[in-house]
Amino acid sequence: MKDSGSLHAFPGVGVVDESNVGSSVRTAGRGLDWLKLRDFLSGPNTGRELIEMVVYAGLPPAMPIWQDERDKKNKFMQWLRANGFMVVTKDGSPAEEGRYKANVDVMMAIDALELSVEMKPDVVILVSGDTDFAYLAIKLRRRGIRVEVAYVSQNLGNILRSAANEVIDLAPLFRTFEIINTREPGRAPASGQAARAPVRSGDAVVTNVQDAPVQISQRRTQSASGGRRRQPRFRPIATSRQAGQG
Repeated sequence: MKDSGSLHAFPGVGVVDESNVGSSVRTAGRGLDWLKLRDFLSGPNTGRELIEMVVYAGLPPAMPIWQDERDKKNKFMQWLRANGFMVVTKDGSPAEEGRYKANVDVMMAIDALELSVEMKPDVVILVSGDTDFAYLAIKLRRRGIRVEVAYVSQNLGNILRSAANEVIDLAPLFRTFEIINTREPGRAPASGQAARAPVRSGDAVVTNVQDAPVQISQRRTQSASGGRRRQPRFRPIATSRQAGQG
């Protein structure tokens, strides 16, 4: 007899807008712990088992003036890969006020659709508050795929919220991250926060995340796909957790 108390894990794919979620965490005065983020989205009590977690990140321009920051960012990208994340990067271009821009939205949208065909996940988790992904969410749902948006709920726009099946509130997770000095230049690359990192106009402002209670929602116990399971491809390195904390 099947144990009725067991929680079935749905195979899923996470796609992460590194700039968007990173700026939100920094606004809250915290350092992003990537391993905690992955565990929060795919832990044993969530009902999700991530096949892949794909991080999309912009790199500083390939120019001498940006070389130091580019090297730091590439070092962080390598840390992510070593800890089982799939990483997709895009070279940035100079912008105003000593910043750079590297919009990865189109790459994320195309890849999410392709991954939904190739990996056949039950759920796609969009880790971003960018409303540009609302149409992507609708397209995935039309393929029969559940879409969950992971962001700070109180700062998520109605367009993206209504396009998703569910919102995973990251506020309780953020309050567990290490408090940082947001004015400190050139923070360690392991946190994924290179100096002069771009903050796009679509990024939301995070407030009051320190007071949010820790909650992990329970998910369905039956799979619409007949209960198929896939083994996650990432292999977390326990001894590296400290390196990923901000």
